[in-house]
Amino acid sequence: MNARAVEEVPRIQEADYGRLLELVRGADSVELKMTVPASDHRRTIGQLPLDPVEAQPRQVWFFDTPDLALDRAGVVVRARRIAGGRGDTVVKLRPVVPAELPAELRHEAAFNVEVDAMPGGFVCSGSYKGRSTGQEIREVINGTLALRKIFTKEQRKFFRDHAPAEVALDALVPLGPTFILKATFQPPELGRRFVTEVWFYPDGSRILELSTKCLPGEMFQVVAEVRGYLGSRGIRATGAQETKTRAALNYYQSQLDQPAVEG
Repeated sequence: MNARAVEEVPRIQEADYGRLLELVRGADSVELKMTVPASDHRRTIGQLPLDPVEAQPRQVWFFDTPDLALDRAGVVVRARRIAGGRGDTVVKLRPVVPAELPAELRHEAAFNVEVDAMPGGFVCSGSYKGRSTGQEIREVINGTLALRKIFTKEQRKFFRDHAPAEVALDALVPLGPTFILKATFQPPELGRRFVTEVWFYPDGSRILELSTKCLPGEMFQVVAEVRGYLGSRGIRATGAQETKTRAALNYYQSQLDQPAVEG
């Protein structure tokens, strides 16, 4: 997963703006994201009002089949351990069209439809969220607790509705862990909360992502404000935009594919 430097970051094509607007109008929220090339991580962090000592450690596990059948179906299953003993889970489907989702699903408090937008692209996802504990997630990884136990019955139904019929939740294999440091900051001139996450992969590579959320109706104004704020600090999207989930799945699948070394 070496960083792939490019001369220019692709921009959303003009022909795609109508589709983007349609998705945003039907979404509950929008998350604006930008990944920073590894060569710029140190400089970027130095330009932001961050206190690295206050960063929160996290550990993420994805669950899929060895050949990533869920990923091909657009389904993401994830569990996350958070410092302090907490944990959370999500079953995510992407892409989705908000207008095509059942009304009863949209009314569920634990279900959220969000458009992720980054330089060069966007995707709309439907996420069913749940809570767990860090200990329960450890027990799942250790094989002493069934995977389904850390997901709510609503999440399990959402999984059955969208996963391939032959794929059972308890048959998924853990892909991870990925260690994460998360920090937040709120520039007084914007009054908007930003999240910074650094994902560390076992091969030494890492992804630094900056993000902020907004309401659908304010997306374009926030894009302009964020671009101006980051640009004034010399922070621009100058590298290939790679999602954290895609990088993690690709890395851990490659490890599954490697033959065992006989001792």
